[in-house]
Amino acid sequence: MFVDWRGDPDERMTAEAGSEVTKVLCEAASRGVHVYGLIWRSHLDKFQFSAAENRHLGELIEEAGGCCLLDMRVRTGGSHHQKFVVLRYRDRPELDVAFLGGIDLCHSRRDDAAHAGDPQSQPMAAVYGTTPPWHDIQLAIHGPAVADVETVFRERWNDPQPLSRSPIRRVADRIRGDDEGNRVLPPQAPPPAAAGPHSVQLLRTYARRLGGYPFAPKGERSVARGYLKALTQARRLIYIEDQYLWSRDVASWIADALRANSELYLIAVLPLHPDQDGLAMPPNLIGREAALSLLRAAAPDRVGIYGIENRDGVPIYVHAKVCIIDDVWVTTGSDNFNRRSWTHDSELSAAVWDDTPATHPTRALTARRADGASADQPRDYPRALRLTLAAEHLGLGETDAGPELTEPAAAFAAFADSAAALQRWYDSGKHEPRPPGQLRPLPPHPLPATTRLWATPLYRALYDPDGRTLPARLRNRY
Repeated sequence: MFVDWRGDPDERMTAEAGSEVTKVLCEAASRGVHVYGLIWRSHLDKFQFSAAENRHLGELIEEAGGCCLLDMRVRTGGSHHQKFVVLRYRDRPELDVAFLGGIDLCHSRRDDAAHAGDPQSQPMAAVYGTTPPWHDIQLAIHGPAVADVETVFRERWNDPQPLSRSPIRRVADRIRGDDEGNRVLPPQAPPPAAAGPHSVQLLRTYARRLGGYPFAPKGERSVARGYLKALTQARRLIYIEDQYLWSRDVASWIADALRANSELYLIAVLPLHPDQDGLAMPPNLIGREAALSLLRAAAPDRVGIYGIENRDGVPIYVHAKVCIIDDVWVTTGSDNFNRRSWTHDSELSAAVWDDTPATHPTRALTARRADGASADQPRDYPRALRLTLAAEHLGLGETDAGPELTEPAAAFAAFADSAAALQRWYDSGKHEPRPPGQLRPLPPHPLPATTRLWATPLYRALYDPDGRTLPARLRNRY
């Protein structure tokens, strides 16, 4: 079972021929595997979406015996943005696994830590080159939580509303015979046995839409609520990697945490530039400028915002969606730090709690908090993930991100120093050997006042809409 925002049938999962998404899924269907897919029924490709690719992927899978639905059961103007895959084994439940995060089964997604980019690329802003480097994160989940991810799929699959509210599309589908395969899912197997020391909590967003979702009749905003609860408890370090940290509403919650805790640092890794040129760029920049200005004003000396580039100086597009707070709470998924992801589109993320304490406890985090409560001790998994990401961005070996980076102030300084060193190398004419690391200070993108006049309302209405009811917006409630 797979859910996708975009799917390209010829995208290779490895460098070898024969690993194309469609070939792998169709071969599975041909040998008797039940293959079911839900792909967002997107807008036309001339708007940089993927209607043709998604239709073609579904048609090929259905020809092989699977069933793939083009799903437009969303709020008007919204999208199904979830990205996950569930594999269940009839006689070997110990192999059951779910993959969940930010990676779509489409062009540009197959990259590695060297970030040379995916040879099968998707058109992006010119600054990213012909094979845009891509940074993303996905979880592999084992144990009982696999069944929870599967339940998310089944709820969407069994939604009784029509796949599209457009009468023209529904007539065209009927004429073509689209989406008339075997719609009945096999019975759900019992959850797999526990597989490790981690607890997984699924967080979701579903908009309140006409007719409602049977499983979320008033919508669902547990992604937002999970973040808000965690942010109010942040004490030493918020680490974010995100594609769209561009909502002032969302940034205000982080700013409140920074103002409330004088020892709290923020490190955020974002794209150096928007992903599209032309008219799409200004609305992107309007939202990000407002959010980042709010954060920097809240704690000028404790906010570090960076982009990343590869060794050739090509910007790496950050598509990851991960947040680690105090090396205790960590979430990875499809949602971004904006109103669209928190209220408007369908999203799925996994918050992970590790029972295993970290090897090198951070001094201040094991002390008592200002309110007298005992602070949570850092845990092994969130810290290991943060140090792995830090090692890549700082140009260290995987085992070189040592105990000094466990301390939030030291990690903040290391990111700042690395970005400053690389910027000095550029400013001095690049005469010396290039410093290690990927980090660059986020460049300013000034916009003329005339551009702001049309880009600001467009940003608010189309790029970062609010899917809440009017009373919830007025009370700023999620």
